[in-house]
Amino acid sequence: MIITSKSNSKIRETAKLIADRKYREESGLYVVEGIKPVNECIATKCGVTEIICVESLANNYPSAIVVTESVFKSVSSEKSPQGVLAVVKTPVFDMLPPEGSCLLLDKIQDPGNLGTILRTANAAGYKDIYLINCTDAYSPKCVRASMSGIFFVKVHAGDRETIIETLKGIPLVCGALDGENIFNFVPPDKFCLCIGNEGGGISREILEISDYKVKIPMTDTCESLNAAVSAGIAMYQLKNSKQR
Repeated sequence: MIITSKSNSKIRETAKLIADRKYREESGLYVVEGIKPVNECIATKCGVTEIICVESLANNYPSAIVVTESVFKSVSSEKSPQGVLAVVKTPVFDMLPPEGSCLLLDKIQDPGNLGTILRTANAAGYKDIYLINCTDAYSPKCVRASMSGIFFVKVHAGDRETIIETLKGIPLVCGALDGENIFNFVPPDKFCLCIGNEGGGISREILEISDYKVKIPMTDTCESLNAAVSAGIAMYQLKNSKQR
């Protein structure tokens, strides 16, 4: 059976998961789209509850819900849909201290930035990511930008007080314009790197409890770097400094 109606209940439910953060949070589900991300999600056993695909891909996904091209395009969040998406259980991780060095993201609002940071964190070996008032890590744009990185990190979203208490005793390294040159800084063996909001930086409450402040040197003609770029440079530099 092939679904031909855009008003089908399953299609409407999937569309709501893609569009509505509150519904994603209430249902405990999110959507992964694209052939490579879906295949990686299946391979890593991330809790796929169902797969929706077009007829031409049906043989690749035997248990999938098959829909017409027009129905798939109506629900897809992609500009050029690849014809397959998965509905996945949102993982829930206990709010516990990290096993190794970690990231604290303070009010990151752009899903593309957040996804890119998650992608880089996975590549650089930062497994625990703590989010304070950030955009939804499981929005389609963030999941897409993470390039499957979100499958391999632990995302802990919570209020400031709870997260600060969870990270108590772990040296906090904050990116700040008045900080020490990060390329001269040697971090402790275990630390938490904090990256702030794209426009406003790290909040005063977090800066006040920071143990170290670092900055990435820039020319006078550059006022700031993109949050995801800054995070990537800092993540690798701090790990590299520890290994010297």
